[in-house]
Amino acid sequence: MTHGFTGLSLDGRILRALGEEGYSQPTPVQQQAIPHALEGRDVLAIAPTGTGKTAAFTIPIIQRLGATKPKPAHLPRALVLAPTRELALQVEASMRAYGRHMPLRTAVVLGGVGFGQQVGALKRGVDVLVATPGRLLDLMQQGVAKLDAVQVLVLDEADRMLDMGFLPDVKRIIARVPSPRQTLFFSATMPREVAELANSLLREPARIEVETRPTSQRRIEQRVLYVDQGAKTALLSELLRDPAMKSALVFTRTKHRADRVVKQLRRLHVEAAAIHSNKSQNARQRALAAFADGDIEVLVATDIVARGIDVDGITHVINYDVPDDPENHVHRIGRTARAGAAGVALTFCSAEEVDKLRQVEKFTGEKFEVATGHAFESAAAGNRHEQASRPAKTFQQPRKGRGRSRRRGRGRRQHAAAVAA
Repeated sequence: MTHGFTGLSLDGRILRALGEEGYSQPTPVQQQAIPHALEGRDVLAIAPTGTGKTAAFTIPIIQRLGATKPKPAHLPRALVLAPTRELALQVEASMRAYGRHMPLRTAVVLGGVGFGQQVGALKRGVDVLVATPGRLLDLMQQGVAKLDAVQVLVLDEADRMLDMGFLPDVKRIIARVPSPRQTLFFSATMPREVAELANSLLREPARIEVETRPTSQRRIEQRVLYVDQGAKTALLSELLRDPAMKSALVFTRTKHRADRVVKQLRRLHVEAAAIHSNKSQNARQRALAAFADGDIEVLVATDIVARGIDVDGITHVINYDVPDDPENHVHRIGRTARAGAAGVALTFCSAEEVDKLRQVEKFTGEKFEVATGHAFESAAAGNRHEQASRPAKTFQQPRKGRGRSRRRGRGRRQHAAAVAA
């Protein structure tokens, strides 16, 4: 049993940086992955968002590269592939934070911004390169990004790579990375194609698997609010009046809907911004920075960026729309209750979304508590969800000598939960 990060045989400069970041205890995935990675083993880690996976691979990379001199000096020695721009920026920021006392150079290459600054960074030389697949391939084809000296390869959120159609690009990039090397493979889930990719890349890996259903984290308090579609923004505005809702991340189903919600909130004098794939990278970074700094109180996002938003202190995640894919619910709520903090996840559900909510409950294995008593409560949604939740009845022949079978009354628990924490 180790005693916090000090028991993981880390360089004192890394421990100092972790202390400055306020971290003293590793999460389960860090506790298990870091020792294997420090030994040079390949690692296969299956863990949901919000469990500290980024530090689980960034810390060993910093320690390994900080102990040796680069040869040749200008080529990256570690490559981290991430599916989204936000996630790539998050990883690069973590590298800088944990390695601030180490003589390492990092760079991030991603789409949505000009090539000039990224080309310049690569020409000056980097130790750690964090990249999204598309932009990295562009730079490789231009002869600017060279992977000949890569010693450590990381695939972060591999299942998201699959969802976004990046696996062919990822395979093309990996074909240019030297072997032997150390490969660290992280994924929230393990569908067949991702498992096949892992098997083709990893050599006798240390397999790490932590709880894959973060909705079971007791520090995330989940509630459902029944509401008609047309009243969702009014309900959101009412909730935002609660002083406890200090930082709210709102998820909508579409980009158009995200922009519309922001416009409606601004008319109600609520500081809000939208972040989705139609926004330029600079606009997305400005919105994230303003949200992190507290300059705006509400950030409205789509699922495409759910896994890349890593902002400390998000008190509430609000599912303005129930997601089409129940797995996205898990990634959405993983934005709160991070690093041991508590959080609240509220899901707005209209009558039209009850079937989707049932799929989320089935996927997570939970029946969410219902928050009643708000001004926009929808009886139609509540009744439909109640009926959908009842077990199906099966016809049975009455037993001989018995009359009509008696109906057993079903007790109904009434929830009097507050609408907001």
